[in-house]
Amino acid sequence: MLALGNSSSHPAYFILLGIPGLENSQFWIAFPLCAMYVVAIIGNTTVLHIVRIDHTLHEPMYLFLAMLAITDLVLSSSTQPKMLAILWFHAHETEYHACLIQVFFIHAFSSVESGVLMAMALDRYVAICFPLRHSSVLTPAVVGKLGAAVMMRALLLVSPFCIMVSRMPFCPNQIIPQSYCEHMAVLKLVCADTRVNRAYGLFGAFSVVGFDMSVISVSYVMILRTVLGLPSGQARLKAFGTCASHICVILAFYILALFTFLTHRFGHHVPQAVHIMFANLYLLVPPMINPIIYGVRTKQIRNRVIQGCC
Repeated sequence: MLALGNSSSHPAYFILLGIPGLENSQFWIAFPLCAMYVVAIIGNTTVLHIVRIDHTLHEPMYLFLAMLAITDLVLSSSTQPKMLAILWFHAHETEYHACLIQVFFIHAFSSVESGVLMAMALDRYVAICFPLRHSSVLTPAVVGKLGAAVMMRALLLVSPFCIMVSRMPFCPNQIIPQSYCEHMAVLKLVCADTRVNRAYGLFGAFSVVGFDMSVISVSYVMILRTVLGLPSGQARLKAFGTCASHICVILAFYILALFTFLTHRFGHHVPQAVHIMFANLYLLVPPMINPIIYGVRTKQIRNRVIQGCC
């Protein structure tokens, strides 16, 4: 039985197993995960630095891109250092409150990332469908309010289930069979009725994903109608190119997020090692590819990187 803290209702720490079923390979799996994390840190830091120093990039598209970079840095850094410590140094113990804080950061900033992707879709919609009104509609003040609203939504949705979990009694077995603390994984260790927590978790996830994907879908349907109506083939190609990078980022984020979320609740026949690997990639792939995709597809950022290298 694990040691208990001052309160008898919760343990002093949890044990994170890493990647069950791949114990003999964990040491080597950590190397590509570390490489992806380094790319994510360098790429997102570079994007943030370029947007900060270049005042010509203080426009809605780049301000949202900076928000996305900050979100990706927080999301990846909330899990990867501890994950690498588990896989390389067998540092399996994680303190109880540290685990709950990690749960909060993972879910809150996943919600923020979804909200920023929605805001970026709205920005592309206004820029392509109403180009003459873009600067007057999406002013820096409006961009700031959208960012604040996305952050506030995450805080209001995620805080309740973290508070609810913290007030529940836990069973003696405090082993979490994955690489980081996640809401459902922690909830499975509770020795009480968790139906309310599970229902609220489903409500929060589907309300965020449902609303954001609806707005994104409508935005791109309207964009597609406008682009197909452009008289110039070159203009159509440029508009499609601008949106293609955003669609790639959206697909990478939502496909991995939905697979991880649904597998936790309904994927009882999915091998545990497969589920855990996808859960790890969900917090690494989007932060890694976002700056690469936008760096390659965005001329202004690409030119600034080339100038810095020369």
